[in-house]
Amino acid sequence: MNTAPASVPARILRKVRGRAASDGAGVRLTRVIGGPDLPDLDPFLLLDEFGTDRPEDYLAGFPEHPHRGFETVTYMLDGRMRHRDNHGNEGLLTPGAVQWMTAGRGLIHSEMPEQESGRMRGFQLWVNLPAREKMSAPKYQEFAPDRIPVATPAAGVEVKVIAGAVGEVAGPISQPATDPIYLDIALQAGAKWRHALPAGHNAFLYAFEGVLAVGEGDDARALEAQELAILGGGEILILSAGEAPARLLLVAGRPLREPVMRHGPFVMNTRQELMQAFVDYQEGRF
Repeated sequence: MNTAPASVPARILRKVRGRAASDGAGVRLTRVIGGPDLPDLDPFLLLDEFGTDRPEDYLAGFPEHPHRGFETVTYMLDGRMRHRDNHGNEGLLTPGAVQWMTAGRGLIHSEMPEQESGRMRGFQLWVNLPAREKMSAPKYQEFAPDRIPVATPAAGVEVKVIAGAVGEVAGPISQPATDPIYLDIALQAGAKWRHALPAGHNAFLYAFEGVLAVGEGDDARALEAQELAILGGGEILILSAGEAPARLLLVAGRPLREPVMRHGPFVMNTRQELMQAFVDYQEGRF
């Protein structure tokens, strides 16, 4: 359930615009969290948006690569992505599907496009794990589009609830360590929505279609497509669309407040643990 509405509206503390990057075998994407402008936002380590109609931008995909110590969240908007790992797990992500993968103590997996033409669009988010769970067994929470519930909390507002809750509508993802919120919000032109944020969570918005206002009155600030807004200062989020529709992500999580030692696909708490991750990978222990 959501916390009780607070009287103080949340506001934009800082805005960040993503930077062009590439990953995997050359997949073109926009890196929003994980770059020099915003290295992380505890517990979130990375946010990439990928979206292109050009097959040459995505066909090479993400061949086999390792992970340890955190979770990856893949949310597909358009296109199909086949994933496999070295433990025998395999699945196909279709438009609207979500995969929340807990890498834990380690696995090697690949994510490859299952199409040769058309649009490929979506997001990948990295969520840190607390020290006590970094060496846990890998697992997946994977849900097809029809398993993602949709809330209509106000006129002209539609929310796909991946994690967290909107009113009585609860998302299928569960992660007690960070108690995450992950919402895909669509606002029709002129629509307005108020939503309570969990106390103590770090929260951000990422607009990916249109322009909207965050806050109300003289304190409202515009958020444009491909901009991330770090929220703070209050626990009631107020969103308003202008003359055109807008679409955005709301993501929030309980901060871990633990030391982070990361390099490439490994995120641990100490340098010694990080070095051990490389040794374990090279010696085939994943």
